Amino acid sequence: MDYLIFKAIHIIFVVSYFAGLFYIVRLFIYHTEALEGSEPEQSILHKQYSFMEERLWNIITVPAFIIMLITGIYMLYATDWGYLSQGWMHVKLLFVVLLIAYHFWCWKTLKKLHQAKTGLKSVQLRMMNEVATLILFAVVFAVVLKQLFIDHWYWALIAFVGMGVLIMFIVKIVNRHKA
Repeated sequence: MDYLIFKAIHIIFVVSYFAGLFYIVRLFIYHTEALEGSEPEQSILHKQYSFMEERLWNIITVPAFIIMLITGIYMLYATDWGYLSQGWMHVKLLFVVLLIAYHFWCWKTLKKLHQAKTGLKSVQLRMMNEVATLILFAVVFAVVLKQLFIDHWYWALIAFVGMGVLIMFIVKIVNRHKA
């Protein structure tokens, strides 16, 4: 019973965390575009986006990240670490490591933008916004399909790469007028 409660909490905070990630990078895009504007609009928007990003990061994204990790670790512990011997869990954990790296990239980008520095252009940030989507796809398919995902890993890899290329292509086409 404890396991199922932690699983439900884990899923809720995965959803909350990804909502925070999707929105924070969207704010980075708008913030970057605002920094390219002229005064006084640039200063006003910089202050507003910095405030919104800080609140989103500290009140929603980071707490959800921590609770997601704690409940995930508890579920591994509750199964006597048995899931660690299964291939689908290896795939999931690989993408969780990539997700943690993405999380810290977002944090570094947040700090740069608060100093009114832009490291990437708007269209590049739009593509980076899709990284979380790709990670989410991989984790959900690994968890739901489990052994099928592992047995047919080559199709999963082809589908994953294809999805990534398709998403990036669509982002590029939709934003072709922005450089």
